[in-house]
Amino acid sequence: MFRLLIVVSLHVRNFLRCYMPTNILADAIRARRGMKWGPVAMLLAIPYFAAAVWLTGLIDRGAPGWLHLLVLLTIWNGFKMLWLGPASVAWLTRARLREAGARRRQRRVATREPNCVAERDTSASARAV
Repeated sequence: MFRLLIVVSLHVRNFLRCYMPTNILADAIRARRGMKWGPVAMLLAIPYFAAAVWLTGLIDRGAPGWLHLLVLLTIWNGFKMLWLGPASVAWLTRARLREAGARRRQRRVATREPNCVAERDTSASARAV
């Protein structure tokens, strides 16, 4: 029974990850090329929260109660978009620091390499004599 629950939850997670628009957008923002779009994605929280307010207004005026599920979904997606902005800035900062460190290490190795080759040549000529 426990295994069945795990398998079903994995399939549901994979389905949601592949086909739900906010999850697709979140995956795109988590990629290195999309990190710069995180603060812009925060603006998508506004329509989600507006939809939640509109739906609660409909519910107050007598709309069916199952719309509460849509209210929860829109609030969840709104908070997800709000969270992606600051998180993507942190991810982008970390990625740029890593890239700068890699460039620095590469420059350091490039400047050392000719010296190492010159040292090898002088030591080889000293052995030959």
